[in-house]
Amino acid sequence: MQGSKLYQSQELAIKYFTVAIILFGAQLLFGLVAAIQFLYPNFLFNTLDFSIARMLHINALVVWLLYAMIGAVYWLLPDEAGIEVVGIKLANIAFYILTAAVAIVVLVYLFVQIGPGKESTIWFITEGREYIEAPRWADIGIVAVVLVFLYNVYATVMKGRHTGILVVLMADLIALAGLYLAGMFYTDNIAVDQYWWWWVVHLWVEATWEVYVAAVGGYILIKTLNANRKVVEMWLWIEVAMMFGSGILGLGHHYFWIGTPEYWWEIGALFSALEPVPLVGLFVHVLYDWGKERGKGNEIKNTPAFAWLTVETFGNFLGAGVWGFMHTLPQINLYTHGTQWPAAHGHLAFFGAYVAIMISAMYLAVQGKAGLERLRMTKAGWWAISLISVGVLLMTVSLTVAAYTQTMVERGMHGATWEGYFIAQANRWFVQGMGWRLAAGLAVIVGYGFLVYDLLTCAKKQPVEEGEKEVAAAAA
Repeated sequence: MQGSKLYQSQELAIKYFTVAIILFGAQLLFGLVAAIQFLYPNFLFNTLDFSIARMLHINALVVWLLYAMIGAVYWLLPDEAGIEVVGIKLANIAFYILTAAVAIVVLVYLFVQIGPGKESTIWFITEGREYIEAPRWADIGIVAVVLVFLYNVYATVMKGRHTGILVVLMADLIALAGLYLAGMFYTDNIAVDQYWWWWVVHLWVEATWEVYVAAVGGYILIKTLNANRKVVEMWLWIEVAMMFGSGILGLGHHYFWIGTPEYWWEIGALFSALEPVPLVGLFVHVLYDWGKERGKGNEIKNTPAFAWLTVETFGNFLGAGVWGFMHTLPQINLYTHGTQWPAAHGHLAFFGAYVAIMISAMYLAVQGKAGLERLRMTKAGWWAISLISVGVLLMTVSLTVAAYTQTMVERGMHGATWEGYFIAQANRWFVQGMGWRLAAGLAVIVGYGFLVYDLLTCAKKQPVEEGEKEVAAAAA
């Protein structure tokens, strides 16, 4: 910010955050529909089928996180570089193009849903590839928008200051644009095709995004706790180094059963659970240093942002680390693959690693837009973080119970047969797990309502600081 005035790119960041929070709501809505359909298959049958609700739920998650990530960088970029973002007009145009494209894709998903088995379906309706179902024209649009974003970041950093956070982001954004290309072509061999598909699903999300959130998290720690920049940037480079081991080699846990060599069993199992380690190390190191300096007036400058960053750190450790490791050893994954175990892991990992930190960045923008020296947590903010965090954790536990039932009944007792699959689906523990998952989802949606309300109103509910009271009294 320039004094109390926002940079143009920070105003653009608020636009990205606005669309992101709307898409977050859409993600939760379609997730609720899919959760109901799991228990009551006739719900919206032939109107909004489960396959479409699930697709919209997952794709809305990916797209809103992408919006929030771009917004977070446009917020921190001028602050770190010390200048306005180069190419800001182009950045605004790219925002409106991306938003129009997303709206069209969602409408096609809702009202067209499926197409003929022709090349035209791939280009204009859906590619049909799990998690990255966007039609080809939208894929090209996403890459074009990210390339504009990449140019703006590079041109701005080259013209302004070169901080460690920005240098890490510059390196990481090349992968953000490049790795998505791996999901934009097909091969005749299904094993080879799955190999490249996993490059997008894992490396684009679980490696590139991990480094990204480390950079944004470091920036948030500097802003909320006045963290030592040298400590933050040291851990960022550890994160980059870990990405080459835990991120790239950890990809091997997706290669167990698609026809790749067996050496991936050991490689994937060894490295796949290491991804959250640097983020936890960064947070604990900074928090320890802050604790030693706290008596010297070093207070938290943005309580909501710090609270959500805390949820991100330990949610990532639990979701990506603990719940990931629960089912990624090949000896275990042989039985858990294709059950609700990956769903349990995925819900907590995505929330812990990405959702929480993007909400943290939004609160930083709220503080900056209002020009507040400090931003305190409100009652609505506490309800939001409590309901969403507890809801996601309960959802994860519920899915874990259902997954355990599947593993024991479907895989252990009935040898992974179709008969075993249907018997497991009807088991009361599985059904109860899905029921609790639905209840937890409702809690998350209520928390989302509190979150939206708080983001819109929390700046107006801040207590007046002593210094401000003195100024007001003097003016009177």
